[in-house]
Amino acid sequence: MSTTAVVVGNPKAASRTLDAAVRVAGALTGRPPEVIIDVVELGPGVLSWGDPAVAAAVTRVRQASVLVVACPTYKASFTGLLKVFLDQFPSDGLAGVVAFPLMLGGAWQHSLAPDVFLKPVLVELGATCPTKGLYLLDSDYEDPPELKAWLNRARLALPEAGE
Repeated sequence: MSTTAVVVGNPKAASRTLDAAVRVAGALTGRPPEVIIDVVELGPGVLSWGDPAVAAAVTRVRQASVLVVACPTYKASFTGLLKVFLDQFPSDGLAGVVAFPLMLGGAWQHSLAPDVFLKPVLVELGATCPTKGLYLLDSDYEDPPELKAWLNRARLALPEAGE
């Protein structure tokens, strides 16, 4: 059975972004994620190289087979907090991981942000991103109408789907 990880790059701990990511991961795989990294909880160690807690978090994420990477939309892109965490991964550090970028925001004008900004970084790290990224309004992330169709497509890309 595959391991599911969630990484959240919201500067606010226990955010709606975290809740949305855990919900999406659970709906996608049918079970709660085994690994949840709320990057802000790593503290200032995320800003330097060699922090043991950050290294452990990176290792746990790299061992997952399914990954939901979530972030609020900041200035039409993802947060610097998420970027400095992803910078801790080596080249091809996410090889073999099926990743799903998820972003929350206040307006549909930014709905391409997961595909335009977050997905290329995940692919550069070696992840496979087999579906369109998911953008949810932060005011309606708990049960958005577009989620069901996205989940139906995304489930086809899960490691178990090919077995």
